[in-house]
Amino acid sequence: MEKELRQAVQEAARAYYRAVYGENKELGYIPASGKLLDEDDLAAMIDASLDMWLTAGRFNEQFEQDLARYLGVGFALSVNSGSSANLLAISALTSPKLKDRRLQKGDEVITVAAGFPTTVNPIIQNGLVPVFVDCEVGSYNIDISQVERALSPKTKAVFVAHTLGNMFDVEALSALCQKHKLWLIEDACDALGAQYNGKKAGTTGHIGTFSFYPAHHITMGEGGAVVTSDPLLHRVLLSYRDWGRDCWCKPGVDNSCKNRFGMQLGKLPFGYDHKYTYSHIGFNLKITDWQAALGVSQLKKLPGFLLKRRQNAEFLAEKLSDLQDYLILPRVAEKSHPSWFGFLISVKDDAPFTKQQLVEFLEQNGVGTRQLFGGNLLRQPMMTENDVALRIGQSGLLNSRYLTEKDFALLPNTEFIMNHTFWVGTFPRLGKKELEKTCALIHRFAGALK
Repeated sequence: MEKELRQAVQEAARAYYRAVYGENKELGYIPASGKLLDEDDLAAMIDASLDMWLTAGRFNEQFEQDLARYLGVGFALSVNSGSSANLLAISALTSPKLKDRRLQKGDEVITVAAGFPTTVNPIIQNGLVPVFVDCEVGSYNIDISQVERALSPKTKAVFVAHTLGNMFDVEALSALCQKHKLWLIEDACDALGAQYNGKKAGTTGHIGTFSFYPAHHITMGEGGAVVTSDPLLHRVLLSYRDWGRDCWCKPGVDNSCKNRFGMQLGKLPFGYDHKYTYSHIGFNLKITDWQAALGVSQLKKLPGFLLKRRQNAEFLAEKLSDLQDYLILPRVAEKSHPSWFGFLISVKDDAPFTKQQLVEFLEQNGVGTRQLFGGNLLRQPMMTENDVALRIGQSGLLNSRYLTEKDFALLPNTEFIMNHTFWVGTFPRLGKKELEKTCALIHRFAGALK
């Protein structure tokens, strides 16, 4: 009876979706990003609701297994956002369980300033020193040639993103990190499904992070993941995610280790319940099973989403190729197979118009645009209104509150990106009509100002 009732409720949910959301309504304003949901997604969330489990359960277990299998990694842990995934990744590397390889306050982490703040924030929040190197214009990824010059005896890790789904050279950066015994964290929040020489984004470094916010390649509403193939890192990540506890039992399960009352840890009495023993100063970053159910459903559609994103980016590249006297279009490495989050465009210095003028024209005519997130994060109030210790390239220690134009000039490409670069959408909801409108408006604007 329960099975039949469950099927009936799910079919009703599907019918509701078709009646309310099924019509593919024409887009007026063309957004730069967005989600793509269908009746299977709604049915999955309803299925999770009928379990009445509330917290992470069977759907979460399936999602973590499915994601690990898709990426080809040993372990995947779901978290409540991509930002939390980044916080978890850096925090885990401070664990005493890593012994002499643990990150400690004052250690340095190499990163970039052209990107989203939650790649940089966890470095600062853990008392570490961010060391900023420049990006390349065209790929908009880290300039790997600058990394070795920026090293110091305190450098312990590299933490950078694959910009908008276009991967940096993971082979070169991984080799450099191995040479200098550095941790490598790949922020793949905007790059799910991207590949470099056959390896997926987030799987070459020690830890990879992902986001499932509605703008991303798949969505849980809010949600993210950390992945690794290192069993010790997996245990540490799990601990930090789940309150810092030492126990690794799943919710609703007791005594997985068969030694629940047979340990002596810290200065606790012998036999203190392992379920309530904490080895890290952790968080609670878990998701609900509703989110996980949506993730399971969305992950099945990821190959189709990726194909559409790639086709949309190729369309934009072809239709705008005649404007390269004015515009810099995305550059892709020979071994890279992007999973385009968006299509980056830079307006050249000598163009007869500015980025700001083009962006305002597109927005006024119904085409959504986005900046490359924070532009130059060193200019953001998060830096200028706080005392953050940092280095820029080969510089000595600086205080963010007192940075000058001379300091910003140490990152010339980052400054160029802030002033000249924006992006338009490639997400699967966009079809030929929307992309043609985007290209036609750019041509119209450029032609009018020749």
